[in-house]
Amino acid sequence: MEMEHMKGGLRSRNHNLGLKRIKVRDENDEEEEPLSPMARMFHQPESNIYIVVIVGYKRLIDPDIYKTTLTETFLKHPRFSCLQVADEKSGGEVKWVKTNVDINKHVKVPMVDPYMASPDKFVEDYVANLSKTRMSMSLPMWDFHILNLKTSDAESTVVVRVHHSLADGTSLMALLLSCSDALPSFPAMKKKPISRGAGWFPIWFWKSWSVLLLLWNTLVDIWMCVATTYFLKDTQTPLKAPSSDVAFTPRRIVRRTFSLDDVKLVKNATHTTVNDVVLAMTQAGLSRYLNRKYGQAKSDGEARESCENNLPSNIRLTATLFINLRTSPGIYALEEMVKKNSKAEWGNKIGYVLYPFKIELKDNPLDYIRDAKAKIDRKKATLEAKFRMFMAKVFVRFYPTKLAKFPSTTMWFSNVAGPQEPISILGNPVAFIAPSIYGQPVALTIHVVSYVNKMSMVLSVDENIIADPYQLCDDLEEALKLIKNCVIGEGVIDK
Repeated sequence: MEMEHMKGGLRSRNHNLGLKRIKVRDENDEEEEPLSPMARMFHQPESNIYIVVIVGYKRLIDPDIYKTTLTETFLKHPRFSCLQVADEKSGGEVKWVKTNVDINKHVKVPMVDPYMASPDKFVEDYVANLSKTRMSMSLPMWDFHILNLKTSDAESTVVVRVHHSLADGTSLMALLLSCSDALPSFPAMKKKPISRGAGWFPIWFWKSWSVLLLLWNTLVDIWMCVATTYFLKDTQTPLKAPSSDVAFTPRRIVRRTFSLDDVKLVKNATHTTVNDVVLAMTQAGLSRYLNRKYGQAKSDGEARESCENNLPSNIRLTATLFINLRTSPGIYALEEMVKKNSKAEWGNKIGYVLYPFKIELKDNPLDYIRDAKAKIDRKKATLEAKFRMFMAKVFVRFYPTKLAKFPSTTMWFSNVAGPQEPISILGNPVAFIAPSIYGQPVALTIHVVSYVNKMSMVLSVDENIIADPYQLCDDLEEALKLIKNCVIGEGVIDK
């Protein structure tokens, strides 16, 4: 969920508070700790990735108070007061070196016209221009951008940008949420009950079979991952970048909000999970979008009836599906977050699996749900994600230029559960949270995050390839409506 080689962006001014440079690390903390292999991987040319978290607030932001609160909370974490410095004595190995932080160099407050005609478009363009820039390694690689501008769903917006080498999106979101007035609650993970009535032999047989199945699935998935990385390519569709050079192009980040109650209605009716429903609606939405695109190609750009099947057969479209590998996931108090060897497991603790989206128009929308559930259940019985993280560490350490890269897929996908009740972050009530990234070697990335009774799908797209991201949002929204209406229409639940 990252150099002041400024290629674009908007000019900003800092509110001068007259604050002295602050030292936020404890003198007892370990200095010059080497970057982890995963952190170094996010400095590779084709994966020089930045996390962007767009936070909408329910009131205007006082920049002076925001900076003070940021200093007293967020900056207590040691990674945000460290430079990444190459140690010549260690053969150029990059290490974390603590430094003093000038808050005014990290918090930007651009001057905006509060009466402009299109504030939503301004915020969207601001983030797009931000994706044209890189951060200087002469400073800790993070910044906050305060936009005191009323939009359609927020009174103000703060754009948080952090280089992925500091941490993954889960760590960053956890740190932000730990800066809330009270720790938020999240949906509980359901565990399968253990059967006590069966005899020892059926239990032994089932456990043995599960282990064998896990090993077999892992071997198959490892082979597919290696093949996809080096020679087995996805179909060249209107969603796929022609080369990994797309990692160097700007991104437009857009989002669409859905009713979480609608998603849960489908989940409960089909006895699946929220993740199953989200993947099903994504598959259906991608199929609708591509069907339209191929139809326009057949008719020289003119729109064709959406019910007509224009899709080529056997489209291979794979997503890199990211998975949190922490042993104790959850949100911890700020004091725990900033501890060394914290339970929060700070850093890039992520793996990934390859998830194949079957692109086709289905007569029964519930078939998308059945497809998603079958694939996810299969992915749960594999060690692919953990193996990929292990191999990434090995490749970055010994073969960084040749083997340390992500598989050549069409898109990236991530889905995380957010707070179940309204929260405040850094002293201000939150209207919405929208995480995303730029610098990735794919043209389409979808992040899904829930907040209270809403679910947002945040799309990061290369406009040179996907020029109409809002049409894709429309298709994703229509996909959920079709699945929901089918659930109601078939009498799976009462209206």
